[in-house]
Amino acid sequence: MNTLCFDFGNTRMKVAMFRKTKLSEVIIVDNDGIETIDFLLKKFTPQKTILSSVINHNPEIENLLAAKSSFHKLSHLSKLPFTSSVGKPETVGADRLALAAAVVYFFPDQHNLVIGLGSCVTYNFINKQHEFLGGGISPGMEMRMKSLNQFTAKLPVVKPDGNVPLIGFDTVTNILSGVVIGMANEIDGFIDAYKQKFGNFNVHLTGGDIVYLAPHLKNQIFADPELIFKGLYAISEVNNS
Repeated sequence: MNTLCFDFGNTRMKVAMFRKTKLSEVIIVDNDGIETIDFLLKKFTPQKTILSSVINHNPEIENLLAAKSSFHKLSHLSKLPFTSSVGKPETVGADRLALAAAVVYFFPDQHNLVIGLGSCVTYNFINKQHEFLGGGISPGMEMRMKSLNQFTAKLPVVKPDGNVPLIGFDTVTNILSGVVIGMANEIDGFIDAYKQKFGNFNVHLTGGDIVYLAPHLKNQIFADPELIFKGLYAISEVNNS
């Protein structure tokens, strides 16, 4: 049984192919046009599909996916392997729901903190009773880099780099130090605060900026850049039975 998982985020549109339970391929697509989606369906011939979208995607693709496969669109109405105590569950992003589902599926009966590194940094805490308690949201790395340029007269837009000095020696390295090491300290600070409240728990780091931030973290983490797709697969199995 093949499952095709679509993750449409603010920065990238990605697709993952699962052959039975194994993730076999991840690709980035340039657009959400009918031709693009139809090409993927013909290439992978999935029996099941699931879409997680936090953007205003092309609505016509939902009809195409439903016509060519057993299709599910992730939302607050989806059947999930956890409960939520947040005040307005319908406002929780589809990406955060998928991350929570992944850790419940692969790390059951344990406290889990999932930190997603995308356009925003999301902190998502799921306790060992499989309750999604909520968390926090802060600007992501690219957003921080661009804001320094947009809200000042002379600071440039700097590309992320994993080789960051603590003490910057020019404009570029000062920005890298402030943003990258600043984010690492923010993440470590959140982890330490959660430790005081919950004791032992797993910390999962996912998203494209892992390579820049992981070397600067002092806390032990599980790094999995494709964790969201594992969550989408788990949700698909529940909703596409």
